[in-house]
Amino acid sequence: MLFEVQFSDAQTILPQGAMSSAATARIHRQSELFPTETKDSKAKPFLKWAGGKTRLLPVLRIFLARHKFHRYYEPFLGGAALFFDIGPKTAVLNDRNPELIFCYEIVRDYPTELFKTLKQMPVNEKEFYRIRSLDPESLAPIERAARFIYLNKTCYNGLYRVNKKGQFNTPFGSNDKASLADEDNLHRASRVLKNARLTSEDYSSVLKEADKDDFVYLDPPYLPVGKYADFKRYTKETFFEDDHRKLAETFRTLSDRGCLVLLSNSYHEKIEELYSGLYQEKVDMPRFINCKGEGRGRVKELLVSNRPLELGQ
Repeated sequence: MLFEVQFSDAQTILPQGAMSSAATARIHRQSELFPTETKDSKAKPFLKWAGGKTRLLPVLRIFLARHKFHRYYEPFLGGAALFFDIGPKTAVLNDRNPELIFCYEIVRDYPTELFKTLKQMPVNEKEFYRIRSLDPESLAPIERAARFIYLNKTCYNGLYRVNKKGQFNTPFGSNDKASLADEDNLHRASRVLKNARLTSEDYSSVLKEADKDDFVYLDPPYLPVGKYADFKRYTKETFFEDDHRKLAETFRTLSDRGCLVLLSNSYHEKIEELYSGLYQEKVDMPRFINCKGEGRGRVKELLVSNRPLELGQ
């Protein structure tokens, strides 16, 4: 049972001249392709996700403003910032984290009931560790999704981390005033998620269906840069250097099929080498999620595409 009772943002630095009037006009034209959500009713990520792309959205919008596409694929979904931002009519969303995908399914189908459950959950350290100790598979579906959101919003730095047994092991974040959910945003997220097929498989299986004129956004666990980087425990399976090599091969296969492909990763010479011959551009991003203060600050990320990025035009 889930309940014991009765029941500062930093801005992304864009390339000089990135937000020209021409780029703004292109963004407006691209938004017409995605009428699901208006600007005022657009859903936002309801999870705090390590490696989330909210602060990269201004750059991603510039790229997408130049292109039209059919289906939207995101095989490393995470916090779904780009998906919510553009609200595509047809999407295939995947993540190897089954609890994450299960949570999205409940938000899609039962946003009202989920919000009511979250409202009843007290935020404090004792309750956090009690809820963390629960076996999610023993809970009713809505309680299971509520547990996931609760732990995400109240754990240290919002970092979803599991041990080799797949058990969530991030400690409490010492924020007794954490807000668990915005009811209106849950309903907005529910509406746009109804346009998506949700899966929890290996990314290569999901992308077998991607075809000409589909857009594929690849945002894998980043190749670690620096001694404090460690997001590879995102699922009990891990994502190592060899996995990045295989992903680069998949990228080229998708490109050969005629897909529009965009990848974001750490700015690392090995990533540059894996995607040599493709369009690459560095962007400067803030990094807040790190257990060591000296590991925070600004970091460079690498965008790679099979089409010209032209972020400075």
